[in-house]
Amino acid sequence: MSDLTSAPRRRSRFGLYAVPVAVLIAAVLWSGFWFFAASQVGVQADAWRAQEAKAGRIYDCDKRSVAGYPFRLEIRCEQPSVMLVSQTASPQMSFVARLAEILVVAQIYDPKLVIAEFKGPATIAERNAQPTLQVDWRLGRASVVGLPAVPQRASLVFDDLAIDRTGGPAPTPLMRVNHIELHGRQVEGSAPDNPAIESVLQINGGTLQEVHPLLTQPFNADIHARLNGLKDFSPKPWPDRFREIQAAGGSVEIQQSRIEQGDVLSVAAGTLRLNAQGRIEGELQMTVAGLERVIPALGIDKMLEEGVPQSTLDRVAPGVKSQDLSNLFGALDRAIPGLGKVIKQNANAGISAGINSLGTEATLEGKKARSFPLRFADGAVFLGPLKVAQIPPLF
Repeated sequence: MSDLTSAPRRRSRFGLYAVPVAVLIAAVLWSGFWFFAASQVGVQADAWRAQEAKAGRIYDCDKRSVAGYPFRLEIRCEQPSVMLVSQTASPQMSFVARLAEILVVAQIYDPKLVIAEFKGPATIAERNAQPTLQVDWRLGRASVVGLPAVPQRASLVFDDLAIDRTGGPAPTPLMRVNHIELHGRQVEGSAPDNPAIESVLQINGGTLQEVHPLLTQPFNADIHARLNGLKDFSPKPWPDRFREIQAAGGSVEIQQSRIEQGDVLSVAAGTLRLNAQGRIEGELQMTVAGLERVIPALGIDKMLEEGVPQSTLDRVAPGVKSQDLSNLFGALDRAIPGLGKVIKQNANAGISAGINSLGTEATLEGKKARSFPLRFADGAVFLGPLKVAQIPPLF
């Protein structure tokens, strides 16, 4: 009897191995791509450093490493430094900033988004000199979208930021901020050869020393602005950038500014420009609630206690000499102790009333307020007829 039963057909094992082999090949290709991208980090960093050096910003890194395999690129720079040359209105001045570490992270599948974390403390010093400033923070982070081409937007965030002056027996506090954010983005639709930049600055719990008495008490700020007059984003020293903006008729539009400090609240909007000498010109329309609390911080009472400057008398009382007025206050005190002080206080109250009568009545977030212009003329800041600050030239 013949055996008609056929032998069972052997199944192909190709399908069994196809998927693992494909995964292995993909892993090899992906690994090759990652290591190639990692090898280009140094090349791109050196090219960027060369561009920045032409603009007077010289970057260096004591030790650089790349990690993050398989889906990220983590570039770690230990003991980074930047030397700033010709970045101020005094070209002969140069500064060196150093910090502990920078970690830059980019996803392989989204390389246009770059996130950086900063580790403090940082020091700032004039070239070949001992550090004069120390900056520290609990959290420092930045992000940029759009690299390696022109950035589309960027952000910078710090928590518990502290800046101290060093070099003395003990560090002197200059700035404290609980939280600060700076955001910038290119306005959609703006021309490539004339880009406009929108920016937002937010400060929570900030104090500044050695700038103005108004800023020594904690304040919150939220400022929205637009910069016009840029020609390009090519690296160049800041004075050159400011000079270029001035020549192009550029401006900074303060679209919204809200500053809160205790019972004092102010909002402002307006446009500022640079004149040919690099000084700020323009006007902000302000509305302030609690203006009477600002008067002592502006130093008007101190001005009266220490003597009225002759320049002020020439403006408000021509022919009266400052020495004569000081002698009068002294004679009154000698005749009736305390009388001169009372007159000064009454005079200060009169000035307060005059300041409070500036502009027009207004209501700001349910509070009584005054609306008036804050003028900038050749870098000087005027509240009505009173000069309250002087801003140095930007180039």
